[in-house]
Amino acid sequence: MRRKIVMVLMAMVLSVSCYAQFEAGKKYIGASLSGLDLSYNGSKELSLGVQAKGGYLLQDNFMLLAQAAYEKQTDVPYTVNLGLGARYYLVQNGIYFGASASYTHSDHFDDVMPSVQVGYSFFINGSVTIEPELYYNQSFKNYGDYSTIGFRIGLGVYL
Repeated sequence: MRRKIVMVLMAMVLSVSCYAQFEAGKKYIGASLSGLDLSYNGSKELSLGVQAKGGYLLQDNFMLLAQAAYEKQTDVPYTVNLGLGARYYLVQNGIYFGASASYTHSDHFDDVMPSVQVGYSFFINGSVTIEPELYYNQSFKNYGDYSTIGFRIGLGVYL
């Protein structure tokens, strides 16, 4: 019985501290790593990508984001990506849903790619998070070769 009471109290404390991080006016800085053979599309074998993000919570649970990314692939020299997006956080548990649009440039193609994401903000302490995320990038230039579904993991800091 004591264990159940302690677990309920801990869940309440975690949900309150999680909610405090998604308040209007907070700033966000994040970096993530993608690839490592955890993404798939029709044109590449192995890719490794890094991404930097910055955001601002306009209102509780709603964040606007800017992002920049660099990706190196086996068969393509490089890809540079710049984009804007938004996230909506579910207060109870730290799950978020995101949508973005980005301009992607490489030496052999340019594309505008909308993307959707679902992830989880796992708080290490009061302001630092580990953020696993599933994403889907839709290519308008070549759906079969450049549209990508994948997984990325990142660190975030809420200021």
